[in-house]
Amino acid sequence: MYTATKGAHPQPVYMQVASELQNHCKHAKCRQPITVNNTSLFSNNSEMLRLQINSKYSEELAQECLEWIKNITGEPINASGDMDNFFEVLKDGVLLCKLANCLQPGVIKKINESKMAFKCMENISAFLECAKNFGVPTQETFQSVDLWERQNLNSVVICLQSLGRKAHHFGKPSIGPKEADKNVRHFTEEQLRAGQNVISLQYGSNKGANQSGINFGNTRHM
Repeated sequence: MYTATKGAHPQPVYMQVASELQNHCKHAKCRQPITVNNTSLFSNNSEMLRLQINSKYSEELAQECLEWIKNITGEPINASGDMDNFFEVLKDGVLLCKLANCLQPGVIKKINESKMAFKCMENISAFLECAKNFGVPTQETFQSVDLWERQNLNSVVICLQSLGRKAHHFGKPSIGPKEADKNVRHFTEEQLRAGQNVISLQYGSNKGANQSGINFGNTRHM
């Protein structure tokens, strides 16, 4: 077990914590808790990792997501970006499914109202499938356990922000910076051939050219 060093002039607690974390990182396989002044900080490395991931969580962005969802669905939810509230509002996946159906009516046929774990996971999985179909890149989605087991709520925020930027495609209010519209241009075969001719003229012609007079480096004397 790691314990804080006791001396005549004890360090501030935050310095002791930093020191213990450094020592703990040198023993990656250790599963013993870190303690400072006999107070346990982390029970294992998994908890350390979870706290590190959730440290990226933004309450401001989370609140923006919940306010957007409240506006789209009309559900009277608490839109506070507090991590505990964000988790409680979304964890069963019901509100996420309702959001998907508001963007595209009937896209999720059945929403499980049961609080059983596998039913909630089904709701979350159904929403994630819709999010991908709505255009959210795979790298901006999350795993069901990230929400249900509260492993990575920041990834949930990222997914909702990405989806929110695409809401205008469904006639709904968007959040975040507006995505650029595609500038698709169509050319006729005649225009394409004309473009190729211009490129050829720009680069010139090598017809009739040879290597006469070209000399690379010093001449070899026999």
